[in-house]
Amino acid sequence: MPCVRSFLGLLAALAACGAVAFLGYCVYFDRKRREDPAFKRRLRDKRRARQQKAERPCAQLWDPAKNEKLQELFLQEVQMGELWLSRGEHRMGVEHLSNALLVCGQPQELLKVFKHTLPPNVFEMLLHKIPLICQVTC
Repeated sequence: MPCVRSFLGLLAALAACGAVAFLGYCVYFDRKRREDPAFKRRLRDKRRARQQKAERPCAQLWDPAKNEKLQELFLQEVQMGELWLSRGEHRMGVEHLSNALLVCGQPQELLKVFKHTLPPNVFEMLLHKIPLICQVTC
């Protein structure tokens, strides 16, 4: 019994020494890393890049009030979508209406209008197209 007890004590002492050595290693290299000027520069660059990426919203890419050509493009896409829908080509109509959503300054409001004016099956097709638009543009 005393042999087992001394073996367990030795094992516990080795484990404690290993843990202390590991913590010392971690503290030493963490301090060395933090004092490195290149580390601080890289950390600042990463934070700036993350902040700039967060500032770019996906839902609103352009403000059509600022650009007359975007307004014309918006109206043209809505008209083309209506034309294709009146011809019975739902897929092409949804394609043009999704392009109109892409350049619209207030896509939520436009979706509300589409919900009330489009047939339910066409509106569903448009809703299924929205995640694809965000994947392509973001």
